[in-house]
Amino acid sequence: MRIGVPKETKPQEGRVALVPGAAGDLVKRGHEVWLEHDAGAKSGFADDDYSALGVHIAPDAAALYERGELIVKVKEPIAGDLEHLRRDHLLFCYLHLAAEPALTGRLLDIGLTGVAFETVELPGGELPLLAPMSVIAGRIGVQVGTQLLHMPMGGKGKLLGGLPSTGRGSVVVFGAGRAGGAAAALAAAGGANVTVFEMRPDRMEQMTQLGHNVTALYPYHDVVARSVAHADLVVGAVLVTGAKAPKVLTRDMVAGMEPGSVLVDIAIDQGGCFETSRPTTWEAPTYVEEGVTHFCVTNMPGAVPRTSSQAICAAILPWVDRLASGRDPASDPALARGINVADGRLVHPALLEMSP
Repeated sequence: MRIGVPKETKPQEGRVALVPGAAGDLVKRGHEVWLEHDAGAKSGFADDDYSALGVHIAPDAAALYERGELIVKVKEPIAGDLEHLRRDHLLFCYLHLAAEPALTGRLLDIGLTGVAFETVELPGGELPLLAPMSVIAGRIGVQVGTQLLHMPMGGKGKLLGGLPSTGRGSVVVFGAGRAGGAAAALAAAGGANVTVFEMRPDRMEQMTQLGHNVTALYPYHDVVARSVAHADLVVGAVLVTGAKAPKVLTRDMVAGMEPGSVLVDIAIDQGGCFETSRPTTWEAPTYVEEGVTHFCVTNMPGAVPRTSSQAICAAILPWVDRLASGRDPASDPALARGINVADGRLVHPALLEMSP
């Protein structure tokens, strides 16, 4: 099969879906791999790194999409990409369609089959293609949030970890999955007092094992409100596979926080989990609402493209190989869960529930 890897077009997005070694392995397995010129450059991979392994270089997006049958990219297609997609394309990437009705409509009009990384699901409920980027987003959320608390950044001027003679900072994390767990672990390692709200007992247990400065609680409304009111940094990392994220913070709760506090919404790709959240980009990553700094960038892992590309490629390669072998994604249980749209119709159950 002809596999096409286009250059990512979202602002400040430097990831590439296939690193040279992975593309070379696919060539050895008999596939024809095409890469758009400079698609790997921001991740530190030159065209020559690919061509040395038998990968063809397409001069531009039009040529890449013309040659490709299986289109493998990282982020959802935006305006320029949509001009080149065809009905016969098999699209494999992050889609997050629950939060993108306009994109959903365009893909339905095109009629292609779209398999979303974030909804490829193993029998036990694990999301293997979402996991690596979730971990990176969780860490970035705390790294950025820590900096946004600095006074020159508009923050309250507080060092999260504290030191002798000062109080520790307070971090609240919603969700103890891959993203929330990574955020909690980094905040705890930095010395902050961390409260994690989670509904699953097994995940609560995992969080308390991070250290004596971590508390795991069930998200009762009044407990959430009191915890958030005293928080310096709040990280939202709740997930319902394929669906819009539930709102765990109301505007009134945000208004009750101290000015200069910080909210980081990792769930923004799925619509966001705070009532005051709205999507931002790395070009304009923050805004202030109710006196609180919000960081809601929709492609957080794109800030570390070399690391992110290596991580996502290692996760998706076996699945790319399955799709490129001509296997019908509907015949594989995990890939079947990943199908969001096909032949002009919605397929994923979460999207069907949302449709009028």
